[in-house]
Amino acid sequence: MPNYSSDHVFHALSDPTRRAIIEQLGRGPASVSALAKMHKMALPSFMQHLQVLEASGLVRSKKVGRVRICECIREPLLQAELWLSQQRKLWEQRLDQLDNFLKE
Repeated sequence: MPNYSSDHVFHALSDPTRRAIIEQLGRGPASVSALAKMHKMALPSFMQHLQVLEASGLVRSKKVGRVRICECIREPLLQAELWLSQQRKLWEQRLDQLDNFLKE
């Protein structure tokens, strides 16, 4: 599995429009025009969001005839989920230690 930059992934996911695009692509590949139709913004602005998602490794696009099709790539999301899971476990352990300390 390639190593995707967590910084790029979390930066890409920090924007609600980009999260919505990921949600849309979670249902399956879609054309840029179909994705853009769901968002009330100019196409150049929408394309900037797609560029951020592609740079992070979360989205891949390919040209099929005259249409650009985008698809969601799971691996960067899985790596982000793993990192979050590790952080949750670490903080749960710390809170358990604090709880035990306060009980003594």
